[in-house]
Amino acid sequence: MFLTSDNAGPAHPAVIEALAGANEGYAGAYGADAQMDAVRALVREAFEAPEAAVYLVATGTAANSLALATLSQPWQTVFCAPVAHIHEDECNAPEFFTGGAKLTLVGAAPKMTPQALEGTIAAEESRGVHGPQRGPVSITNVTERGTVYTVDEIAALAGVARGYGLPVHLDGARFANALVAQGCTPAEMTWKAGVDAVSFGGTKNGLLGVEAVIFFDPAHAWEFELRRKRGAHLFSKHRYLAAQMLAYLTDDLWLDCARRANANAARLAEGLAGVPGAEFLHQVEANMIFATLPRTTHERLFDAGAQYYLWNSTLEGAAPDAALAARLVCDWSLGAEAIERFIDIARG
Repeated sequence: MFLTSDNAGPAHPAVIEALAGANEGYAGAYGADAQMDAVRALVREAFEAPEAAVYLVATGTAANSLALATLSQPWQTVFCAPVAHIHEDECNAPEFFTGGAKLTLVGAAPKMTPQALEGTIAAEESRGVHGPQRGPVSITNVTERGTVYTVDEIAALAGVARGYGLPVHLDGARFANALVAQGCTPAEMTWKAGVDAVSFGGTKNGLLGVEAVIFFDPAHAWEFELRRKRGAHLFSKHRYLAAQMLAYLTDDLWLDCARRANANAARLAEGLAGVPGAEFLHQVEANMIFATLPRTTHERLFDAGAQYYLWNSTLEGAAPDAALAARLVCDWSLGAEAIERFIDIARG
C-alpha cells in the first residue's frame, strides 16, 4: 500500500518498451533525432499550437526554472501561491536559474484569486530602482494541496497578468491529472486561457524522468535553448528522453494514466469518508488527498504495511484519538485491491 507519492510509482510498460526500441542503433544527438521530431508534432497537435516551441528536460525543477528564467529578468519578481511548488519544493532553483529574480507570494490560500493577484502585483514597482520589478505569474495545476484551477480561474488570473503586461507560466507537473479532472482540452487550459509557457509533466504520471517545456510564442525558443545548455540540462543522448515522451503521447497514454490515478483517488476518498474520525483538509479534485485520521487508525495502517504518508505530523507524543494529517497520492499503477485493503484497514 504505497500512497506516499506518485513519484514512487513504476514507469508504464509501454515506456520501457519504447526505451528498448530507442536503444537500437544510432540516432542524432542533442535532440536531432526522429523521436523528438515526432514528439514536437504530437505536442503541437495536442495543444492546437502548430508554431509552439517544444523542449525536453529530465526534471520538473529544470522545466519550471528554465521556463521562468526565459520569461523574466533578474531584477523582477515571480508571482505565485504560497504553496506553489516553485516556492516550497525547489530549493531556490527558480531564483538561481533566473539570476536572482525573487518570488512574491500571493494571498494565503493554495489557489491564487484574481483579487489577491491584482493587489499583490499593484504593490510592486512601488520603490523605483530600489525594489523588484513585476515579472511572470506562475500557476501550479494541480496545486500542491490537490486542488485544481479551472479554465475560467486560469483565464481570470491571466487576465490580471495581461493587464500589467506580464507573461503567465503554468507549472503542470500533474498537468494530465488537472486536465482530465476538468474534461477540457490542453489548448483550453493553456494558451486559450492566456498561458504563455507550460511545464508539461510526465515523471509523476508514468515516465522514468521527462518533462516538456512548451512556449506558445516561438520567439522564446533560442533563449531557452541557450539557457538549457548553459544550465547543464541539454542531454547528448536525447533520444532516451524523446522516446519516453513519444510513448507517453502515443494513443493518449498520458490521459489514460491520469484517468486511472484520478479514479484511484476518487475511490480512496469515497472509502475514507466512511472512516470514523476522518476529515478532509482540501477538496479531492485530482489524484491527491489531504485528510486527518485518528492516531490509532494510522497505527493500524502502518502495522499492516502501509508506507509512511503522514503530512507535517508524527505519531510520537500524540494522543490515541489525535487527528493527524495524511497526504495520500495515487498514481496510475495503484491497483483496486490495494485501495480496498487500505480502506478496509482504516475502517477497522
